[in-house]
Amino acid sequence: MKILILNGPNLNLLGKREPDVYGAQTLPELNAYIRGYFKKTELDFFQSNHEGEIIDRIQQADGVYDGIVLNAGAYTHYGYAIRDAVAGVQIPVVEVHLSNVDAREPFRRKSVLAPVVAGRISGFGAYGYVLAVRALAHRAKDKA
Repeated sequence: MKILILNGPNLNLLGKREPDVYGAQTLPELNAYIRGYFKKTELDFFQSNHEGEIIDRIQQADGVYDGIVLNAGAYTHYGYAIRDAVAGVQIPVVEVHLSNVDAREPFRRKSVLAPVVAGRISGFGAYGYVLAVRALAHRAKDKA
């Protein structure tokens, strides 16, 4: 399997920004943590603070990857262009969040991505990414 781990705005600040909410791991540490779980799965990692770059990566992933794990950050709540990019590709996308967004501020409880993703995982910290990759692998196995 080949999976793209795609992180949106401010995730480059992991370890510095609100560690009580997002944890103390930096983004490189998070990526290494995820990679440690999957020796036989090809994982590529990308982070951007720019919506257009995220959209480009989603579109470029179609037909190249077996799935995408997407933490769109704040774009989750209002990123309709990202939603449309997800809806426009033929590969499954799993939405992931480090924190439990449903237990936070009301604006964080709405996901414009939810109707077009294969599933959502939130509140399990870094392990949520592992769950998302495993969910994509399970989905691929079921379709085989």
